[in-house]
Amino acid sequence: MTNPMISTDICVIGGGSGGLSVAAGAVQMGAKVVLIEKGAMGGDCLNTGCVPSKAILAAGHHAQTVREAVRFGIDTAPPATDWPRMHRHVHEVIAAIAPNDSVARFEKLGVTVIQAAARFIDHHTVAAGDARVRAKYFVVATGSSPFVPPIDGLDTIPYFTNENIFANQEPIDHLLVIGGGPIGMELAQAHRRLGAKVTVLEAMRLLMKDDQECARIVIDRLRDEGIDFYESGRNIRLDREAGGAITVRCDNEDGEVCVTGSHLLIATGRRANVDELDLERAGVAYSPKGITVDARLRSSNRRIFAIGDVAGPYQFTHMAAYQAGIVIRNILFKLPAKVDYRAVPWVTYTDPELAHIGLSEAQATQQGKQIRVLRWQMAENDRAQAERRTEGMIKVITTPKGRILGATIVGLHAGELLQPWVLAISQGMNIGSLASMIAPYPTLSEANKRIAGSFYSDKLFSATTRRIVRWLMRLS
Repeated sequence: MTNPMISTDICVIGGGSGGLSVAAGAVQMGAKVVLIEKGAMGGDCLNTGCVPSKAILAAGHHAQTVREAVRFGIDTAPPATDWPRMHRHVHEVIAAIAPNDSVARFEKLGVTVIQAAARFIDHHTVAAGDARVRAKYFVVATGSSPFVPPIDGLDTIPYFTNENIFANQEPIDHLLVIGGGPIGMELAQAHRRLGAKVTVLEAMRLLMKDDQECARIVIDRLRDEGIDFYESGRNIRLDREAGGAITVRCDNEDGEVCVTGSHLLIATGRRANVDELDLERAGVAYSPKGITVDARLRSSNRRIFAIGDVAGPYQFTHMAAYQAGIVIRNILFKLPAKVDYRAVPWVTYTDPELAHIGLSEAQATQQGKQIRVLRWQMAENDRAQAERRTEGMIKVITTPKGRILGATIVGLHAGELLQPWVLAISQGMNIGSLASMIAPYPTLSEANKRIAGSFYSDKLFSATTRRIVRWLMRLS
């Protein structure tokens, strides 16, 4: 029996954020679309990434709120975590969002959904289960998976990654986290607040992709909450003790570090999902970092596009959605739309949050730019004082004439506070645009106006200004 051949305009491989955005947008604009997904619809973000991690962070946040209620004159009993109920909370959040990404919804939109693994047969065809799909264009959106480095002893030890830690329903006594990036730091804080002891070991610098001055505020807060950190850890090795405990050893500038815990989380980055696609048969160039694409997100086979984690350079859900829009313009409307990565925001959802857009101070300096660095402490914000959350700051990088190059915010709701800076940088706005806005009082967002206004403080309150004002007053 001959396998059925399906002809379509666009075949999307991968049902995560990017692939779903392309499929939904293209089919509603009149294109014939086939979507192939071998796993759960919604991909990593919905099932094992953004959504469950924020749900467990929310649980930890509420536990911490109970602990800190005494500061507001409210006495409470110490919080206790019911792990099965907390697990149920996480998966109820996933279930509430899942219908938006479901097979039923996309089939109702008119998308043909095939639930199977896909592999290329030639430049124009993929095989998926019993079907063959021939398309005018392909969009590869297969995402990424946890990268597990070769660690001595790891092959004898059970461990978590983001793909299985949200299935855990058992109490964790002491969580050992290898990796001090956003995933490691978020899950470290969440589990500490839920009652576990936590130790984080990082081979380089904690939160190394973020502004170091702002990152240290986050690290200090997490350390105050009881998390132990070891940076610059080299030669990591693992042992399983007789009673099942896990011991991790590494070397750093202080000598040998030795920590024993009950559970292990590997959070050492992610690797693009390019294996088993048979990309060579389609003439698609790729590397372990992912599929090689041009500014229009086309691969070396110009009929095959790639978006999201599998294409990089940023592994964020919102980046996949942005790239989906670029692809739709190229395929459906034949517009030579190109990606622009000058205004890519990201947020680490620790508490306090750490949010960034544009150039950091170090990056601007390395590029030889003349800059001004503005800083505004959240302790100067009245709403932050009322909330008793005064840790953190806003740090803005501008040119001497006030063009905004970058911003980093660390503090309560930093991800929300970043939005005006995202708009300003993406639109090439001057710092005066934010300085002149009216901010409601008392809000945390008032800090954005205050730091923007500080750009002009030297001139406004200078000796020259005072002489001009005194002269004008004499003429009155």
